[in-house]
This record gives sequence, C-alpha cells and structure tokens, in this order.
Amino acid sequence: MTAGTPIARVWPTPATGPLTDPELAALYGRPGRPHLRVNFVASADGAVALDGYSAGLSGAPDKRVFGLLRMLCDGLVVAAGTLRHEGYRAVRLSEDRRAWRREHGLTEYPTLVVVSGSLDLDPAQACFADAPVRPLVLTRAGVEPPPGLTTVADLVRCGAERVDLAAGLAELRRRGLDQLLCEGGPYLFGALTAADLVDELCLTVAPLLAGAGPGRITAGDASPPRRLPLRHVLAAEDGVLMLRYARDPGDVPPAGSAPAA
Repeated sequence: MTAGTPIARVWPTPATGPLTDPELAALYGRPGRPHLRVNFVASADGAVALDGYSAGLSGAPDKRVFGLLRMLCDGLVVAAGTLRHEGYRAVRLSEDRRAWRREHGLTEYPTLVVVSGSLDLDPAQACFADAPVRPLVLTRAGVEPPPGLTTVADLVRCGAERVDLAAGLAELRRRGLDQLLCEGGPYLFGALTAADLVDELCLTVAPLLAGAGPGRITAGDASPPRRLPLRHVLAAEDGVLMLRYARDPGDVPPAGSAPAA
C-alpha cells in the first residue's frame, strides 16, 4: 500500500518520519472482540459540515485514514439520511486494500449497513445498485419497503416503534460482522452513544473555524457522559489532527446488554 499523504504520530510516542499505510493500519487495528468504531471529521470549533457537507472539512490526510478504516471493517454502518445527503456510492476498495483483506482472511469488501426507520431509500442509488456485496438495511417492524429495495438489499427488522440498535448490532455480529465502522450521521451517533454501543471514536480535526451555524458531530436526545480515553494523536503536514479515542476492554458491556435505542 502507498504511503500517501505524510502523517506522523505525535502522541503518546512520537514516531520518526511519516507512517506507512501498514503502520497506520496497525495503529487502528482490528480488536479481538466485537467492536463499533465511529469516524467523523469536524472543524476546530466543532462544526460537522461546511456549506452543508462534510466534504468541505476533509482533505487528503482524512481521506487516507477514511479509506484505511473502511479496509479494516467488516460492516460499514450509515444512517439513511447521511446516505442520501452525501450521495453514497458503492463501497469499493483499491486492489491493494482488497489484497490486504484477502491476506487477513476477510472478504474483499465490507458490507454496507444502512439504518432506516422509514425505508425512504432509492434502490437505484449506486450504493445499492452497484454494490459488490449485498447491503443490509436495519429497520423496524411494519414498514413497507419501496419497490425494488428487497431486490438489491436484505432487510433486518429490529424494533417496533423505532430501530432497536442494540438488537440490530447483535444480529450483524451473528452474521459475522464483528468489526463495525459507523460514518454517521450525527443522530445515529447520538443514538448509539445513548445506547452505550460506541467503543471507539476516530475524530479528524480540520484546522479552520467554521463559525456559527453547522451542528455538532452528535445530535438527538441527551444521554449520560461516557468516558473514552485518548489512544493516539496523529498529525499531517497541513495541520490536520487525527485523534483516536477508545474505551478500555474491561469497560465494554456484555453483548446484548445495552438498552434499546
């Protein structure tokens, strides 16, 4: 894998010289237990978007780590609203990253998992129609899918009035998707936090002030604070910081013990 945009480790132990992709992959890793990692980018003053989209905050270093995190996961979890708004395409990886997955006993591509309580989804969107692996949709009971959706995706019903995220994640893990990467949006992140399902947050901080207006990376109902220790700090030459927070293994609740979202 190519080294790409220079990224260095500055904490806890500074590394000499830029990190290679294999070194970055080892830093983030695949924990030896079921694990939910959340990945976001924000401005220095906490904005989740510029002009309504996260792409305005993301540069080459963030995109490099973004791609590596996708390479490491079994399932890529995203809310339906984010899928529509950000115009998600099919989840595909470069040949070198597919080779890395094969060498580590993984399928060539992660599985896209969409969370949608309303099933307001377009089966013709590329993330469904062009998917290399059949996507899954976590939804609730009693909601009718639009024509064509079940042709391109499998529905996983969990919950009556709203999607039960704890039950949904348990079903994903039953299907072998132990390493999950969530890319948002803020309401899904807030619901996962409220259900105490988040094991790790990877946060890229862009060196700019967005000013008032944009929301935060998390939204929704209030929930108790969750302790999440800092594990490493990476920095790119343009001033972008990449922070990784993850709870201690002993703090992880037993599978299925988290309350429903």
